[in-house]
Amino acid sequence: MIIDPATLPVAALHGYLQGAVAPRPICFASTLDAEGRPNLSPFSFFNLFGTNPPTLIFSPARRVRDNTVKHTLENVLATREVVINVVSYNMVQQASLSSCEYPRDVNEFEKSGFTPIASERVKPFRVKESPVQMECKVREVIATGDGPGAGNLVICEPLLIHLDDAILNEKGQIDPHKIDLVARMGADFYVRASGNAVFEVAKPNSHCGIGIDALPPAIRHSRVLTGNHLGQLGNVHQLPHIDATFDDAHLKQIFQYYSLTPDEMETELHRYAAQLLDKGDVAGAWQVLLA
Repeated sequence: MIIDPATLPVAALHGYLQGAVAPRPICFASTLDAEGRPNLSPFSFFNLFGTNPPTLIFSPARRVRDNTVKHTLENVLATREVVINVVSYNMVQQASLSSCEYPRDVNEFEKSGFTPIASERVKPFRVKESPVQMECKVREVIATGDGPGAGNLVICEPLLIHLDDAILNEKGQIDPHKIDLVARMGADFYVRASGNAVFEVAKPNSHCGIGIDALPPAIRHSRVLTGNHLGQLGNVHQLPHIDATFDDAHLKQIFQYYSLTPDEMETELHRYAAQLLDKGDVAGAWQVLLA
């Protein structure tokens, strides 16, 4: 399937893009209008774009169906302030409720059952139930167009960040399982960023990985190892050497049972290496493959 954005109806393109560019973190934006009335609404066109100065951008896009703008956009243009709260799993249904298009004089804090608490550097309220609340000044607003679905990039600088101690680990860092964030997918789908959904991928630091192209041909062209497996193996800083002290009972069994069938032995070695890689044991997998 090939899509030309210039020829597709905006609503259809909107659906494809939201389904493809996902999961997207959620900006739970708290603002005040020029008369001081609070507004609270979630936006999934949102992310972090720098740390010096700290820079967050979210986009209250123009409505696709009728090209109108949202109260949040009007408020940040009028006051140049916003509190960006994050959305955890235990508050996602309430946050979704706050996205209803209530009239301007309706308080979404009350409708969604959230607790407004005073900020220290800006006037909009923080959401007490949110595990991270960022008081921000609005540095710039950039409109990407004036038609239905056009974005409005609200560029924000956090002035003060509030963290719930309950989401921190023993090192004082945010624990992904404790913060239990949610993110938007396409249509009505969300994803919960904790539990088995969270995994680690080792990143090279000062040294680059050798790359998949540097793997021995028998490994690179394996019928068992996947692209992910090869990526793990190619992330080492140099091609490993055989470790004479490596002692593995299952490896010994493979040599014992398949010593007379080299092709089958190679397959079994690769299967065992794949199991080790799935457990994150890259060093052990290399020893199996080099045996």
